[in-house]
Amino acid sequence: MFKAADLPEIVPIFPLPGALLLPRARLPLHIFEPRYLAMLDDALKTRDRLIAMIQPAVHGHGGEDALHQIGCAGRITQFSETEDGRYMVTLSGISRFRVEQELSGFQPYRRCQVHWQDFSRDLGGVEKDSSFDRESFLLLLQRFFESRQLSTDWDNLEEADDELLINSLSMMLEFQPEDKQALLEAPSLTTRRETLVTLMEFALRGGTQEDLIQ
Repeated sequence: MFKAADLPEIVPIFPLPGALLLPRARLPLHIFEPRYLAMLDDALKTRDRLIAMIQPAVHGHGGEDALHQIGCAGRITQFSETEDGRYMVTLSGISRFRVEQELSGFQPYRRCQVHWQDFSRDLGGVEKDSSFDRESFLLLLQRFFESRQLSTDWDNLEEADDELLINSLSMMLEFQPEDKQALLEAPSLTTRRETLVTLMEFALRGGTQEDLIQ
């Protein structure tokens, strides 16, 4: 179990639009760019083996190189190398963080100084959603899957605990990067579930991202 005081102040940053990692969830990654191969090699040499996932900010809000201020760090728990030198990696989510500043250096990848204090809840046990109406949620989810011609193992979904169900769907379902950021920044599991419901209901009504922002 990690403690906030044990987490590093400087982390390697992997800015990937639309990719969402949440605490206690797992994110598979396919790493092949030379700079991120170097990042992975360096991370594997550290005690914590952390890589910080973060969304690039929307164009027009600080430039194309800008980053959102909140991301989530994950520990490399599985990796394998292909014959052509690429890596298949699994990150296990540890905690969200807030960026203090981006650092310059000789590394080919980006690094940021971060703090973890705002997200101490991430380092605790599995979170519960006390007001979760699972039956109505699964009915909405079924409509959403049917509208997109998606299939899933419904038995596993019905048996999954609240956090695993809500967080896995938040990571898996295709939404706009800004929507993914809203799911990441949700202060509680209940808020994340409410946000997820809003996004699914809005998509089923045929709304656009611009309509949702308004």
